[in-house]
Amino acid sequence: MTATDPAMTALAQSWCALSLLHGRIETHIERALQAGHRLSVREFSLLDVLSRQHTGPGGHLQMKQVADAVVLSQSATTRLVTRLEDRGLLSRYLCPTDRRGIYTDVTDDGLALLGEARPTNDTAVREALDEAAKDPELAPLVKAVEALRAPA
Repeated sequence: MTATDPAMTALAQSWCALSLLHGRIETHIERALQAGHRLSVREFSLLDVLSRQHTGPGGHLQMKQVADAVVLSQSATTRLVTRLEDRGLLSRYLCPTDRRGIYTDVTDDGLALLGEARPTNDTAVREALDEAAKDPELAPLVKAVEALRAPA
């Protein structure tokens, strides 16, 4: 296969279209969350991931798991946790059974902000997908994303 191979070109074009769709959606969500809630997409994602934790065995995520879920490095995730902790949206404490482990939980204020921001996020996703569906290059990707939705 060469760099000018039509199959490779088509694959590269498909990847570019997917990247374009992602960028448009993320930009639209970012603007909506910033304007309405002073949250970035990453901050919203972090609050969302951490809000799904539960008490009991395996209920709390390790920082690597959190980093993977929000698609950031561990160091960037730690900085993000610190910023949200400084805003009173997250709290950290030592694991009661392993003093080396540190848990991060969403505070009541964080849960309230997440609850307020979730409809904004959902609306922004829908708006961005609807706009992207008008682009013939992106329309098939929008259909694929919509097909991935979990059943109600």
